[in-house]
Amino acid sequence: MAKVEINCTNCGTESFLHRDALYEGLTKTGESLSCSACGHVYPNEEAVPFLNEIPQAIVFTDADRSQNPNIFSKTEAENLCRYCTNYIVNPFTQFCALHKKEVQATESCPQFNKYEDNSDSKFTL
Repeated sequence: MAKVEINCTNCGTESFLHRDALYEGLTKTGESLSCSACGHVYPNEEAVPFLNEIPQAIVFTDADRSQNPNIFSKTEAENLCRYCTNYIVNPFTQFCALHKKEVQATESCPQFNKYEDNSDSKFTL
């Protein structure tokens, strides 16, 4: 995708780069690059002051990032409905078979029953 936003060196405004094709007969020989605000013509693409080429200040570095963020503590995530045997998911809703109501994966209840993975099952998702 061609860059179009410029900071014109002639008029000093933020404007758009206007590209006009140059032809000799029916053969395209190049492009004329000009400011859409004042009409100043740039000799080549390297001379055009594109806006996104202006260096941005770096506010945060990789040293500012958390190395290993933990959202849940180990015991906090164990009792979520998502890990319960009564939790049923289909394309339209999430449902608790014990309480017969719609639930969210991050809810929890006192009747939590941990889901045990049976790898012998014929049906897998």
